[in-house]
Amino acid sequence: MLTVHVRVTAADTGEVLPVRLRFVRADGQECVPLGHFRDFPTQRHEDVGGRVRLGRERWYYTDGTCEIPLPGGEPLRVQVVAGPDYQPYEETLTLGSGQLTLRLALQRRWNHRAAGWMALDVRCHDITPHLALREAAAEGLEVVQLLARRISFLSQDGHTYDIVPHLAAFSGQQPLLSRSPSCVYVNTLNEHPVLGRLALLHAHRPIFPLTFGGDDGDDWSLGDWCDQCHRKGGLTVWVEAFETTTMAGLRGGDALLSALLGQVDAIEVSAQPRHTPLLPWIYHLWNVGVLLPLVGASGKESNRQLLGQVRTYAYAPEGDWVRAIKMRHCCVSDGPLLQMQHHGDQVDAWAEPREEQALIELVADGEIVARGSGGVTAKLPAASWVAARLGGHRVGHTAPLLLRSEFARREAAAAHLRPLLERTREWIVQQGRFSQPKRRQALLDRVAAALARLDQPPCPSSPPPS
Repeated sequence: MLTVHVRVTAADTGEVLPVRLRFVRADGQECVPLGHFRDFPTQRHEDVGGRVRLGRERWYYTDGTCEIPLPGGEPLRVQVVAGPDYQPYEETLTLGSGQLTLRLALQRRWNHRAAGWMALDVRCHDITPHLALREAAAEGLEVVQLLARRISFLSQDGHTYDIVPHLAAFSGQQPLLSRSPSCVYVNTLNEHPVLGRLALLHAHRPIFPLTFGGDDGDDWSLGDWCDQCHRKGGLTVWVEAFETTTMAGLRGGDALLSALLGQVDAIEVSAQPRHTPLLPWIYHLWNVGVLLPLVGASGKESNRQLLGQVRTYAYAPEGDWVRAIKMRHCCVSDGPLLQMQHHGDQVDAWAEPREEQALIELVADGEIVARGSGGVTAKLPAASWVAARLGGHRVGHTAPLLLRSEFARREAAAAHLRPLLERTREWIVQQGRFSQPKRRQALLDRVAAALARLDQPPCPSSPPPS
């Protein structure tokens, strides 16, 4: 075994590329870069970052250069990935006797940055900021949001303590770490065990309390968090939207109230498994005129999850990704970037890079109206809104594009959402624990306002430019 210096570059520019890679011998044994170990923990919160296990495959992150003990004279399977913009490299090669260097070049398929787009992972946890930055660069991400949250930690002394990793590193609107073109920000995930969870991004100060409910009582609201975040210049994202909580069976809670009352800016689509399908509920919201954009997140909290596995693409030539999301100039995807344009009644949607032959579906008012491989076109003279999504088992969806201000399916959608609000009101009255009666009444008033919102004709924002 010789220690071989490996360098990976972009074929078009010759620049060194941060990558995720693996080397495997013919007998299946993995060759590990120096500084890493073959075995590493894969449970939640355990030494997260710098490597990842996908199925049975172990991958290691490098800044584009590394040293690996490799055998000469026998076949090696080499796999290298540098995000969706580059063609993955996979080849079986044999090192010559005494060979001490290996140079690999990746072919670029597309350049989302040159086209004015930014790629973001809007929620991950437990990874160290420096390793988040390395993984972001290797996965083609410009922005990673590392969110501080309250968790329970079982100590070796037998006691369980509440801790908030990374809160002291809160950076808000400024990157905590950056190495062009990637940046890591630290913000917060705020949650109530029944009423919902919010990612509060880009606020210039932390928003407290990070949690309420349970032993702390319910004298707060998610709307309070949203208002604070907006006063501090931030972006509010509904996390685990419409997922049934284990404690009370609510599907929506105060987070749904906040969405209907205009206090939520976006809804997260993550790579984590769900108990409740998300898209039908999203379409109900859109059909009542609440055209919230979708943003992508990995929710990474272990070495079995890929940073940027589901990501946000935001069209932000000037770098203002917050405004791009609020203007619905964004999409979520597990790989290709989805784009959509309309000219009169005609709507076109396609994937970038163009050679990506993913199945694309056009959804109008919640129903699939057209599909095609790599791209699709349809005329929609009567639809209220339209969006494009990836078909099959892929994760990908554009924000909704408003075509007309009348929502033909508003009443049917409101009939699905109204029982969720009634169930939240029941919980407030029967199970909520309020030390201040006025706080209970304030939350009941929010339910009443949200119900009134469903009964009123929608007033959606104007469609963003195509």
